[in-house]
Amino acid sequence: MRDKVAGLLEQPWVTNFIIGVILFNAVLLGLETSDEVMAVAGPMILLLDQLCLAIFVIEIALKLFAHGWRFFRSGWNIFDFVIVGIALVPATQGFSVLRALRILRVLRIISAAPRLRRVVEGFVTALPGMGSVFLLMALIFYIGAVMATKLFSDAFPEWFGDLGRSAYSLFQIMTLESWSMGIVRPVMEVYPWAWAFFVPFIMVTTFAVVNLLVGLIVNSMQDAHAEESNEKTDAYRDQVLARLEAIEKRLDQR
Repeated sequence: MRDKVAGLLEQPWVTNFIIGVILFNAVLLGLETSDEVMAVAGPMILLLDQLCLAIFVIEIALKLFAHGWRFFRSGWNIFDFVIVGIALVPATQGFSVLRALRILRVLRIISAAPRLRRVVEGFVTALPGMGSVFLLMALIFYIGAVMATKLFSDAFPEWFGDLGRSAYSLFQIMTLESWSMGIVRPVMEVYPWAWAFFVPFIMVTTFAVVNLLVGLIVNSMQDAHAEESNEKTDAYRDQVLARLEAIEKRLDQR
């Protein structure tokens, strides 16, 4: 019985149905933010939302029945279990914030779509390398914040009055959001040589360190894709060998 349920859950039409329910539920949660829509069709939307949640609960229950404790060996199963569990907590009094967390159910599409899983797995694989890059960026920001505070705090205390403000201003500069006309040019009106500090900072952080992060993520995704392709190739090779062995046995019997 468990094998039949497990096989049913792995059917493509079941997976596509769950993805459809997830997307439909995402639309419902978006409609709940509109007072006009809720005034017209609020009870129907809430009923459909509860129906979607019931489908998610049934899916998790069937997976638990089919796989038993092996269900919790998969990180994606644990992810689905937590997301659905949060949705089941009563949103009253101190738990009212959980009503907003119901939108997390949309994230279940990641576990249901293999390509999205590959993207997330590549990102997770890149985290150790990203940690080193983040540490390097933190050092650069700390050095830059100390220098900017000492150099520009007297004339521009709102941007560089202390380490926190300097770090935030440097982060804005790194993202290239109004960095020139908003911050750097006003500073250069008082300190004409300030470009010698800001331009190298942008070159190092925006064009070097950030691109290094992107490179790490892309490389990890390529490795994950290559690993998946190798697994499919190995599985296909095993199937071919098994068929050849079966044919060889039939020929020997003749």
